[in-house]
Amino acid sequence: MQTTLLIMAAGIGSRFGGGIKQLEPVDSNNHIIMDYSIHDAIEAGFNHVIFIIRKDIENEFKEVIGNRISTICKENDVTVDYAFQDINDIPGELPEGRTKPWGTGQAVLAAKSLLTTPFIVINADDYYGKAGFKAVHEYLVNGGESCMAGFVLKNTLSDNGGVTRGICKMDEHNNLTEVVETKNIIKTDKGAESDGIKLDVESLVSMNMWGLTPDFLETLDNGFVDFFKKDVVENPLKAEYLIPTYIGELLAEDKIAVKVLRTNDSWYGMTYKEDVEAVKKSFKEMLEKGIYKEELFCDLC
Repeated sequence: MQTTLLIMAAGIGSRFGGGIKQLEPVDSNNHIIMDYSIHDAIEAGFNHVIFIIRKDIENEFKEVIGNRISTICKENDVTVDYAFQDINDIPGELPEGRTKPWGTGQAVLAAKSLLTTPFIVINADDYYGKAGFKAVHEYLVNGGESCMAGFVLKNTLSDNGGVTRGICKMDEHNNLTEVVETKNIIKTDKGAESDGIKLDVESLVSMNMWGLTPDFLETLDNGFVDFFKKDVVENPLKAEYLIPTYIGELLAEDKIAVKVLRTNDSWYGMTYKEDVEAVKKSFKEMLEKGIYKEELFCDLC
């Protein structure tokens, strides 16, 4: 069965080189986090990769990342495509002074014409671990329509400051009922808290790893039209069309069912500059344990 890995990478800056966190090497072979996500997705069974980027960084992206990944994918019978997120690709007129991108919902819609199979959508600069890809792929190929990898809160925190997480509420069947965006979550000696309120570190949180089908895209497209009629009118310069927010609205209206698939893997990201060394140390430990090979993709061929 054909399944697609959709990588939201439009946020990579047009200035390639130092300071772009998505391009920070995390091992001695200069692999970046995105390499590991692609490896884990292919290993799980995904056989189509779509990069969502901006047109103005296409040449640099292909030179630094895309061409190398295309060669690896070809060796593994995985196809690669590109979709381009454009601030002007909207169901209305661009508000005067608007420079902020429209968010993850519009990013996914940029790939609408290429998405003909069930797909998983991820951020380019987040490490999700192997389990989430395997769980989502298995769910989709067995007929599931909408799902989300749920990460354990304690496995997603930074030692260097507060983070924002979408804490999940579920029913007894692990169906998502609500995602509560919780800001400034910090580690404490006894667990975690947000603005002085203690949190259950065993709670599951959303890290923007969704499993969806092409049927969802029509719903997402319709939601974007409504977003322009309401949210953009109210906040033309800053309103964002975000997948978690929109899915939350659908859940509240009982218009979607989303299965939460628990993963015990640790999430890694570079929220703070100080996170870089900790992330590199974590990848070094995974390599030493044999979770990955030094030649990252050699075990796929």
